[in-house]
Amino acid sequence: MPEAQSPTRKRIVDAATRLFYAEGIGRVSVDAVAEEAGLTKRTLYYHFKSKDDLIAAYLDGRDQPNLKRMAGWFEAEQGGVDSKVEAIFANLARATRHPKWKGCGFLRTAAELASMPGHPAVKVGARHKSNFETWLAAELSGHHIEGPQALAREIVLLMDGCFSIMLIHRNPDYVEAAGRAAATLVRARMSGSQA
Repeated sequence: MPEAQSPTRKRIVDAATRLFYAEGIGRVSVDAVAEEAGLTKRTLYYHFKSKDDLIAAYLDGRDQPNLKRMAGWFEAEQGGVDSKVEAIFANLARATRHPKWKGCGFLRTAAELASMPGHPAVKVGARHKSNFETWLAAELSGHHIEGPQALAREIVLLMDGCFSIMLIHRNPDYVEAAGRAAATLVRARMSGSQA
């Protein structure tokens, strides 16, 4: 079995990431990924047993960078925890204005695989969403927020809701509105010393 971080494997995942995010997983063939990576299909299949494994690797490669980006936005905000949560949404709204933004790769992939709930990529997407929720709950708990796990879940619902509506309306105002709603939820749960 090839080493997980080999340069060739990384090259394949990078090519798949560009194509899958831009066009969707169903519209991109293994041949197209191999061509984008400048490799043969045989080489691609040496590193990945199937297209399904490649799709899972594409999402797995987005997991930590996306979580770090959101954590960075949270930490960079100088205000209270409500402002820190809202800053995540404000930065997402800014990102959605970029012409190459195509939505949340995890949700788009899950939508394409809706009839295959056991697909490896759906499992990677579920893990990513759980990781974000767990991280956010820990941050909220550290700021003495009441019911941090429940609140983190409510914020994830707002986030994924705005990601979904953005695929239809392409209007960042929805992301900003979700951010204001999230901040309001946080303020409602602040313990007396922070309110």
